[in-house]
Order: sequence, then structure tokens, then C-alpha cells
Amino acid sequence: MSAAKDVSGDRSAQGPPQPFFHSRWTPAPAHVRDLGPAAGLPAGFRAAGVACGIKPSGRPDLGLLVCDAQTPVSAARFGDTGTPAAPVLLSQERCRLDALRVVLANSGCANAATGRRGLEDAAKTQGAAAVAVGVEETAVALASTGAISHHLPVDPVLRGIIAAQQQLRREGDGDLQQAIQTTDAFEKRACLEVELPSGPVRLTAQCKGAGMISPRFATMFCFVQTDAELQPETADLLLGVTVKRSFDRVSVDGQLSTNDTAILMCSGASGVRIAPESEDELRFGEALDALLRQLAILMVADGEGAARIARVVVRGGHQESVEAAARSVANSPLVKAALHSGDPNWGRIVQAVGAALGGSTAPLVFDITLEGIHVCSAGAAIDYDEDALAEALKAKEVEYEIILPGEGAETEVFFSDLSHEYVTINADYTT
Repeated sequence: MSAAKDVSGDRSAQGPPQPFFHSRWTPAPAHVRDLGPAAGLPAGFRAAGVACGIKPSGRPDLGLLVCDAQTPVSAARFGDTGTPAAPVLLSQERCRLDALRVVLANSGCANAATGRRGLEDAAKTQGAAAVAVGVEETAVALASTGAISHHLPVDPVLRGIIAAQQQLRREGDGDLQQAIQTTDAFEKRACLEVELPSGPVRLTAQCKGAGMISPRFATMFCFVQTDAELQPETADLLLGVTVKRSFDRVSVDGQLSTNDTAILMCSGASGVRIAPESEDELRFGEALDALLRQLAILMVADGEGAARIARVVVRGGHQESVEAAARSVANSPLVKAALHSGDPNWGRIVQAVGAALGGSTAPLVFDITLEGIHVCSAGAAIDYDEDALAEALKAKEVEYEIILPGEGAETEVFFSDLSHEYVTINADYTT
């Protein structure tokens, strides 16, 4: 078996872009305040990140996240793949996903396509984390990322768990962030204060992902913490809805990971209770939605080799058609290459839409607008200012709008361009 090459050091790690809500597509809700990444975790949480030796570079590769509440509430989502990794299978089968107290995460090894041994290795680390923190195994979720097919080095991980347990602290989210990154060029984390009618609460998150990213999730982790008190049904509902509007809406390369994991944990330490169907729930949901959407856009912006990102919005009469067209555009190598260079050749969008919606005996009638400039009406080119379009497409964030026949259906996908560096990074990922 070939040895994994650690490429996390090939892209210089940086702090998250500031301010956190900086994309045109994710305005900060009025009741949400960005506290900055150094503000620490909400009350009731501790984290740590250490280097245990999974990565040959010696960079941090093992993270531990702990909720100290005796009766926490949590929710989890995993990627839609037919080849889930061992940590995903174990978390789904053995954990109480509505009452998680610990997340044990590692980078440098996905523990995917590893068979029975992979499950046994994951179980050993789950048990060790439970003992180290003093909780039941069913309260420990696992998350692994890195090269597929490599076996998890269990002994170094067990030693790393002990080291991480000794370093747990409320300000440890930055160390956790570093420990979960692979080809990420910068951190993706945030600390927010959310003003609710019943009082203020904290909302924090650590996220990773830069490649093997496609709609229906990504090669990503997202761990979210809050000191608000939620009922299990409320936490599950809010995470499910916001994931569909964020991580389900992104694409870097159209590829689907084996290890996608998103977890929301609620300590309740603030004393602010969010009742179902209340104004508190509405405002908290708005904050969580904005948080995850901005994190998703950060993943696209950090797409391996990415220089530009785009949002394609498709409207029409049938949800299946608008969804197929949007994903075809977002995953088209021709469209993505044009985005990279700022090429105004919108014919590449035409071919992507046609490829997704073929089969009709009549030509498809549709409109295309790029950065507010209408270029195609009823399936035919119209007069427009070509110089203005070329200038508009040089922006770091570009929007495409496609109108199909009919009304009532709408979707969006965020995607990155395709560059020479993407090929370089992925060609060198293993040796």
C-alpha cells in the first residue's frame, strides 16, 4: 500500500477571513455579533488539538471536543455516500446522536475502505476517548479525514487522546481547528453572540474542507457549539434545515467524500431556553443558518487552487429541472475553467444546462444573466455590453442566473473555479 503524503503544509495556514460575514451572499443578521475567532468556546465546552504522529509533518492531527453538561443535546448529519468510512458507520450505529458529549476527530487518515479492521480501530479509539473523559462510549462521536484506504495508527492515537485530554480548555477551539485541517489554506471557524428575546447566547463553529467537495455534502467536518438550551427535536430540525441550505449547496470538484460529518452540540449553560416554534427559535435558526452558509462559502473559496467563486441561481417550474441544471453548471469543468480566467464565454453555461435537461424534441427556452447583465433571452443571444460583462466577471464573487420555463421552483449552488493548482495538489496528494 502506498504511503500517504501530508500536503497540509503545502498551503500556508492562516486565520479565518475577517470580518467573518464578508460574502455578498451571507449578510450578518441584525441580532448577531461577530466576536472574532479568539473569543473561545461557549460555556460548557472545552477543546484541544495535538500532534500524535498521524501526519509525517508533525503538524496537529488529533482533536478532542468535550461538552461538560451532564445532559447535553446534540444533532448530527453525515454525507450521502454508499461508501461511508468506519468512523461514520460507528457513530451512526453506536452513538446516541441526540446526546453527544465528545467528538474525537483526526486528520491525516480517513479510515475509509478499511473493512472490519477499520471498524475495530475506530471502536478502540472511541472507547479510549470515553475512558479519558469519563463518559459512555455512546456519547463519543468519531470523525476522520485524510487519505482513503490507509489504516488508522491506533497506538499513536491512543497516546494523543491522553495528551489532548490534559490540554482541554475553553480557548482550545483554535487548536482543534488546526488538528482537523488537511489541504485547507486557512481556518474556517467563528464565534458569534446571538441576541434572543430570552437573552444572549454564544454560537461557535470549527469547519474544514477544501477538496472532494460536491452537493450532498463535502469532504468536510463542521462542529457547532452553543450554550443555549434546545430540545433534541429542535436541534435536529435546525441542523437539518441549515445543512440543506449550506453544505448541501456547495461544489469544488463534484466529488463526494466518504467521511462528511456535521455535529451540533448544546450545553444549555447560558440558562436561555429555546422553546419550539418561538421567536427565540426563529432568531437562533437565522443565526445558525448564516453561520453555516458563510462556512460553506469559505470552503468553496478555499477550494484547492481556487481564485474565484460563483453562485448559480436557477428558477423555473420544476424542482428536479432547476436542481439538475444548477448542479450541471456548478460541476462543469468548462464553466469552472471559464470562471477561473474571467472568460465571458457563457456558451459553456448553455452546454451545461442542455446536458442536464436533454431528451426533449423541442429546443429548450431559457434566459441567462451574468452579474446582472442579460446575455440570453428565450434561448438566443441578445445585444449586451461585452466590455462591461468581461469587467464584471473579474470579481472574486460572481453570480449566474438561469431562468427555465415555468415558475415556482428555485435553487442555488455555490462553486469554485478550476485551476492548474487543483491538478497539482491532487496529483501530489499521495506518493
